[in-house]
Amino acid sequence: MAVEKKAVLMREQPAEQRIKNFNEVPLGYNEAEAFREASRCMQCAQKPCVEGCPVRIDIPAFIKALKDKDFQKAIDIIHENDSLPCMTGRVCPQEEQCQAVCVMKKVGDPISIGRLERFLADRDMENRKINKARPAAAAKKKNKKVAVVGSGPAGLTCAAELAKMGYDVTVFEGYHKLGGVLVYGIPEFRLPKAIVQAEIEKLQELGVIFVTNALIGRALTIEELFKDGFEAVFVGAGAGLPNFMGIPGENLSGVYSANEFLTRVNLMKAYKFPEFDTPVKRGANVAVVGGGNVAMDSARTALRLGARHVYLIYRRSEKEMPARIEEVERAKEEGIDFRILTNPVRYIGDEKGVVKQVECLKMELGEPDASGRRSPVPVPGSEFKLDVDEVIVAIGNTPNPIISRTTPGLKVKKRGEIEADENGQTSMPGVFAGGDVVTGAATVITAMGAGRKAAAAIDKYISEKK
Repeated sequence: MAVEKKAVLMREQPAEQRIKNFNEVPLGYNEAEAFREASRCMQCAQKPCVEGCPVRIDIPAFIKALKDKDFQKAIDIIHENDSLPCMTGRVCPQEEQCQAVCVMKKVGDPISIGRLERFLADRDMENRKINKARPAAAAKKKNKKVAVVGSGPAGLTCAAELAKMGYDVTVFEGYHKLGGVLVYGIPEFRLPKAIVQAEIEKLQELGVIFVTNALIGRALTIEELFKDGFEAVFVGAGAGLPNFMGIPGENLSGVYSANEFLTRVNLMKAYKFPEFDTPVKRGANVAVVGGGNVAMDSARTALRLGARHVYLIYRRSEKEMPARIEEVERAKEEGIDFRILTNPVRYIGDEKGVVKQVECLKMELGEPDASGRRSPVPVPGSEFKLDVDEVIVAIGNTPNPIISRTTPGLKVKKRGEIEADENGQTSMPGVFAGGDVVTGAATVITAMGAGRKAAAAIDKYISEKK
């Protein structure tokens, strides 16, 4: 039988409908669709997709089990390497990783690995609700305590792996809600909060203890964690300090960092104001500066808050945009006005100090920079202005320095990222780190891979301690 070359499409909310709500946009595969897509996999011996996966899931094996309709075996294979498949199936950039090296790309579309993972994870979650299933029992208790700082993807993964090994794990989260960037940074329409909560509940069932409103570096220092009997500390605090361009007008009212904007909307439910008492500006004409996933999330969120017009201002061409292709496409479908090869040079306010315009320059691409992307060069005399009443700056983040400033001996890089080796070991014995706090803003799955490696390194460190 000939192999189907085209991937099975996933059903989505129509653009004209979804811009009026915060419900999830992609609706997921049903069983028939998942089986059809799984049947396209050639089960090649080399398994390049496994090498392309940051956490090394045995992708052909779980797809074969799905094809055989052994759903429990399929999800068990995923869980061997991925503690949070409901999330990674949704937000992992598979098109740049496992699917990028899929052999099927030579003859057609790559296998939709992320969609199959999501189908299995969602099915497993639903079964757990119905049958009150519990996760696999942890290993025999070691009676050793490990502290995890941050409940984002790196921290949750590290905590899950250590709990499975038998460690007593406590996760300290600075916010009042668990999930880190998964809840404050990613909108409901891309990753529902109920999904994150369900994944966290699995860790609680494994025995992981979560403490909220506990900002490490302020409520407790890392030194105090050791004094409290923790044998090791994993820092997965993310990169929550927003970057700005340093141009005139950034202090005007109505100019937000994407961090503040998305945190207000996602975590503090400002989109339900006044039902929830967190206000957020609902601009009519909004400019979002940046070209990554956070910029797309901000632009699409502003639209759902009622904006009439949303500009997406990006200084390079669309080809250089770091955002996922599917997020760019969805933003276009929803009517976001892409202003590429454009860069803001100043924000102009009215007599009350409220932003009313953004002045921009047209750009052209020069030679590649350190990132490998071609550097944008201003076009002389190309200035123009856009009328706006809100600006959201989404040009990246760096780690909050509170931990490094309160932890003498912890080495950091120039931009504040913690120095750590490939296994997460920092300059301090017993202190490990991973995810965005080490790499700068990256992907959920990369952070998870770092958390998994660090858990293994922590186990080795504690086991070898005299």
